[in-house]
Amino acid sequence: MQLEKIPFADTHAFHPFFLDYIQQKESLRPFYNRFPTSGEFKRQITDKQAAFTPDRRTTLVEVLQRQYKDVTTPEAVQGNIKALTNDTTFTVTTGHQLNIFTGPLYFIYKIVTVVNTCRQLKEKYPDYTFVPVYWMASEDHDYDEIKYFRLYNKKYTWETPQRGAVGRFSTKDMAGLLREVPGDIQMFREAYTKNKTLSGAVRHYVNALFGAEGLVVIDADETAFKAGFRDVIQQDIFDNVAKKHVDQTTQALEAKGYKPAVNGRDINFFYLGDGLRARIEKVGDQFQVVDTDISFTAEALRELIDKHPEKFSPNVILRPLYQEMILPNLAYAGGPSEVEYWLQLGGVFKHFQVPFPILMPRNFALVLEHAAHRKFLRTELHIRDFFEDKNYIYNHWVLQHSPRNLTVGKERTDVQALFEVLRERAHEIDTTLAAYVAAEGKRALNSLEKIEHKLVRAEKRLHSDTLRQIEAVKDLLFPNGNLQERTDNFLNFYQQDPQFIQRLLQHFDPFDFQFYIFAYEEPLANPA
Repeated sequence: MQLEKIPFADTHAFHPFFLDYIQQKESLRPFYNRFPTSGEFKRQITDKQAAFTPDRRTTLVEVLQRQYKDVTTPEAVQGNIKALTNDTTFTVTTGHQLNIFTGPLYFIYKIVTVVNTCRQLKEKYPDYTFVPVYWMASEDHDYDEIKYFRLYNKKYTWETPQRGAVGRFSTKDMAGLLREVPGDIQMFREAYTKNKTLSGAVRHYVNALFGAEGLVVIDADETAFKAGFRDVIQQDIFDNVAKKHVDQTTQALEAKGYKPAVNGRDINFFYLGDGLRARIEKVGDQFQVVDTDISFTAEALRELIDKHPEKFSPNVILRPLYQEMILPNLAYAGGPSEVEYWLQLGGVFKHFQVPFPILMPRNFALVLEHAAHRKFLRTELHIRDFFEDKNYIYNHWVLQHSPRNLTVGKERTDVQALFEVLRERAHEIDTTLAAYVAAEGKRALNSLEKIEHKLVRAEKRLHSDTLRQIEAVKDLLFPNGNLQERTDNFLNFYQQDPQFIQRLLQHFDPFDFQFYIFAYEEPLANPA
């Protein structure tokens, strides 16, 4: 597998907000604790070691052991769960929705990032143990975002009438979809047929894919975890603490020219029940569960928080805090939007006296299987050219390969010089005449631009076959105009190359913040 890397900025796929974080711009420095370099982790370890109590470790291990009770786990996973009882063991975490069949490629990239981060940290700090963790977004209720995936240019969708927290969904009606998906999907077939819930199924196949690497999967939809979150629930619902701190940070970011990713609400919790996850709002003296007939007085709600904290599910503002209170976590690996909204949460963490984790941008990649790589090479373009829009790519190729001069750069310079002389001559006679000459000069330059446009367009017609080939490569690498990693499923490569994930583990460097380009130089042995 051939590897090339290009700077994030050259992809034109990332917000300035994210790029400024990667480049450690001073403007963002007040909004995070430590930047993700391996050397920064020692101080992070010290902070987390002091803040994370033994009783939280005990609860964590007890819950994980119960969640893994019926899962056949490799020794590496069992050892890591047991190691979490020790105050020298820490986690590096990523989280994601429970997309069917893993969803888009970057789900795999996220997990590879945390596995490799733990490997490198172990080499640098051998006296400590580092456990990679995948946090299942089991309480998320956005079924529309998880119900489909794209394989071999076809979209596969799981249709179910179920609603509420997706982790609780039954997998019974998955049978029809399992019959449709091509290739070897035995791992997923077992996951969806041997587990009653979507959370159980996801844990099953993630364990099959990454268990050998010691990856621990956690489902936070647990009463024991929520019990330790009671104080946060109370302060948010009755005092609106989170919104106050998020609003302050949002205003500070906006003052520096950044557009914040999320907005805090007065109440940042959902009411969670069977088939239901709905926002809680205060309406007069009552607390209403939106779009339901459920409501509470303040007294009744306080009692519910005390007796049944599992009925409350944090939204995007407080889920990160919930995670960091459950886990002895050092760093969170996420994509651009995740990094951006975490940067809004520093004040919330400070208020609750929880160490703010190091924010690790996940690894990013584009993969060219052998046939796509051959087609790409025939275009004689650089891979970074394909991150541009199609018309730019066509013009760039034509200007590079035409034997004729299609640009009017020299003529533009000559015309500008000519009209500048005329403008100065006119100014000596009549200042108003100088403005007229300048306007005529601008019209002449516009005419030159039109001529250049027509020259290039005519030349493109002479190379229509080649440009169609370039378009085919562009569409192959950027399906529906999107980054491949946000669209295609990993089975596009894994079914043909069972070593695909191992190759990613070998080549990805979690501390190298660039966009990776992988190309198969030889045909795959097991074509689908």
